[in-house]
Amino acid sequence: MMGPAHSLSGAAAWLGAGAVAAGLDHPMPWPTLVVGALICAGAALAPDLDHHAATISRSFGPLSRLACKIIDAVAHAVYNATRGRRDPRRNGGHRTLTHTGIWAVLIGVGCSAAAVYGGRWAVLAILFVHAVLAVEGLLWRQARVSSDVLVWLLGATSAWVLADVLDDPGNGKAWLFTDPAQHYMWIGMPIVLGAIVHCVGDAITVSGCPILWPIPIGRKRWYPVGPPKFLRFRAGSWVEYKVLTPAFFLIGGASALGALGVIG
Repeated sequence: MMGPAHSLSGAAAWLGAGAVAAGLDHPMPWPTLVVGALICAGAALAPDLDHHAATISRSFGPLSRLACKIIDAVAHAVYNATRGRRDPRRNGGHRTLTHTGIWAVLIGVGCSAAAVYGGRWAVLAILFVHAVLAVEGLLWRQARVSSDVLVWLLGATSAWVLADVLDDPGNGKAWLFTDPAQHYMWIGMPIVLGAIVHCVGDAITVSGCPILWPIPIGRKRWYPVGPPKFLRFRAGSWVEYKVLTPAFFLIGGASALGALGVIG
């Protein structure tokens, strides 16, 4: 899928997780719900860090473009080192390493550890990066015509304000993990969820997605998982904009009401 649909699906997924958590008697404080949705929307763009033309490659100027080149090279090397007999040769690393469940979990665990052990500045960095990505994804039309500096300032301001809100007692930093040494441990969850939702979104397109790597399927370690071909669509097609995007809005809205206890 394209960037806007990825981000919207990420936000809807976290709101859905909030509704499930409320049903399991672990309701999210509203700041956790809002911040998690923002992080998940940004994280749903992050797997495309292996593609030089993706939204994320433009999000942080030369730094993100360099990161894309490095990740693409690393992903390509991992693909070549681990591909099975029936895996085709590739010229790049797009839709390989960063589009797997293992990558999603590693990134999420790493961010949780950074938030727990790195303190406020680590939390601010995580919030800033994902806020910028969320703006680039959800408000892509405005972001395209705006200055990068303005988007970065919006991300930095949002990160600072949201971190202050979360730090207030009962506002979310201790959701699920109440021990003071574990505050913000939950912050990796929307990152994992965003990456997984991205992979699922790519899996329903014509190319599929190797989300189950390195489990071999049909003598392929990089098997492109997906539904039957007649149920797939091309990225950027009418299905994405006229069917999936409205569905994400409806699911996200209903989930938010459920997470906040308005319905359910």
